[in-house]
Amino acid sequence: MTPRPTDSRQYATFRVADLFLGIEVLKVQELIRRQEMTHVPLAPQAVEGLINLRGQIVIAIDTRRSLGLPAAEGDDQRVNIAIRTGDSVVSLLVDEVCDVIDIPLSAYAPVPENMPLEQRQLIQCVYHVKDGLMLVLDTARVFENACS
Repeated sequence: MTPRPTDSRQYATFRVADLFLGIEVLKVQELIRRQEMTHVPLAPQAVEGLINLRGQIVIAIDTRRSLGLPAAEGDDQRVNIAIRTGDSVVSLLVDEVCDVIDIPLSAYAPVPENMPLEQRQLIQCVYHVKDGLMLVLDTARVFENACS
């Protein structure tokens, strides 16, 4: 039996520290190498700064800080993932971009209860993948938490 398109979803995957995360591919606008950030005085801790995305000013959120993880060492290699959230674009600063993967809905699992609360609040669900678990990042919550 051939799987229907609704039997799976595509996710853009990336790493932040030792976490393997994903965002629905339809939310991703583009990937941008780390670029110059403008510091925002008195901004919330998770806001790394502002970047200029072809004339559009975009908030860059440090995903490590959002998830309560230690700061990256030598973070010059980090990547911005520009995502659409509502009517705006936000950039998530991540350690490493991986692949776009197709995941069957049957691989779904709820968010583990033993996950730290700070992380659990930002994760929509979990999928079992070949090498472990992929955590689906709730981009709307990340943006809300970072800007509050």
